[in-house]
Formats: sequence, structure tokens, C-alpha cells
Amino acid sequence: MQQTNLKGKNVIIGICAGIAIYKVCDLVRSLIKAEANVTCVMTEDATKFVTPLTFQSLTKNKVFVDMFDTSYFEIEHVSLAQKADIYVIVPATANTISKLANGMADNLVVSTAIATTAKVVVCPAMNHNMYHHKAVVKNLETLKSYGYEIVDAQRGLLACGVVGDGCLADNETILKTIENQLK
Repeated sequence: MQQTNLKGKNVIIGICAGIAIYKVCDLVRSLIKAEANVTCVMTEDATKFVTPLTFQSLTKNKVFVDMFDTSYFEIEHVSLAQKADIYVIVPATANTISKLANGMADNLVVSTAIATTAKVVVCPAMNHNMYHHKAVVKNLETLKSYGYEIVDAQRGLLACGVVGDGCLADNETILKTIENQLK
């Protein structure tokens, strides 16, 4: 699928800690292939699933994890937020969704989302019961009311061995959403 309007766009990817993180590597590769400039921001827990070096190798850009990293000359969450043409949070965990909905900017992924005026796309992935919990449903509705685009999780075999809702949407769906949001 050729993404014609992604060329030269600054796509910031906020990466959270979830088993679906391995799919983000392919998403990043697809964005790079579409000639987008991709920068990744990770929660500290996300680095336990896939290292920042993986995303740095794919994007050829620094990966940001620590809000208080003094090796960078700018205030990271603000400079990343200003740089973004679009900010995509994937996989969005129940924890991150809750923080976003309630304005709890205690990590770089959430702080960047709150600081940006760019379009924000949230791609949830989690256990079926978590995805349908009233708090998560309410938080996703809150994010929609903020103007965030939600790419609904899909039904499938989850990491816990259960078939249900909560699988990260496929990359083609996420890419199409990014492209549509940039029109």
C-alpha cells in the first residue's frame, strides 16, 4: 500500500509496554518506506519488551525514553510535540489511556501527547476484559471528546490465550488512519 501523503511528514510514535509492541516494528518500517520521518518515544516499561536500539536502527533517529535526559538540548516533550505532524500512540495500554484521559503527564509518551497540537491517534491493545472494562471504555470516549482518533482493537487470539477483543489493529488499518488524519 503506497502512502503518498506521508513523504516528509514528521510522525512521532509513542510506544507503550504491551506484547503487541513487536508489531510496531513493522509499522515503523512501513512509515519509513512511505518516506515519513519517524521519531519514537517509549515508556520505560516498553523498553523491557523491545529495546530503543531496535527503533533507533529502523528510524535512524534518537529514541526518547527519559523525560529528564540531559544529553538532549531541548525540553523533549515540548520539542517533540511541536515537531509532530501526527502523534500515534501504539500499542496504547489501559494505563496510558487512563493517564491521557485524566491529564496525568508522568512519562514522556503522555507528556508529549498533552503538549502537542498535532492530530493524535490512539491504537489500543490489551486483554479482552481490560478493553471492555467500564473505566477503559469511558477513558476512550473521553479521548474521542478531546479530538483523538481511536483505532479500535480487533478480535483475535490474545497473548493470554483467550480469543476476544483487544488485538492491536493491523498495520494497514493504522497506516490508513494516519494518512486520513493528515489529509
